[in-house]
Amino acid sequence: MATLNIKNLPDGLYRKLRAHAKRERRSVAQEVTRLLSEALESPKGLSILDLKGLGKDHWKEINATEHVRKERAAWD
Repeated sequence: MATLNIKNLPDGLYRKLRAHAKRERRSVAQEVTRLLSEALESPKGLSILDLKGLGKDHWKEINATEHVRKERAAWD
């Protein structure tokens, strides 16, 4: 297994990393490995179903049919 040595890591960043690792009950090395693995994995595919209900508050008082009609009329 490879070894990674990080030079000039800011103290504040290391403290945050150490605190995060402690909250997750991992060593700093385990937490760095997990964070790097997560960051470098292929992105999860998106689904149109994840959009369900998105923006419903914005459209609450708006009649969608009337809105589309006005938008189409504005194209002329």
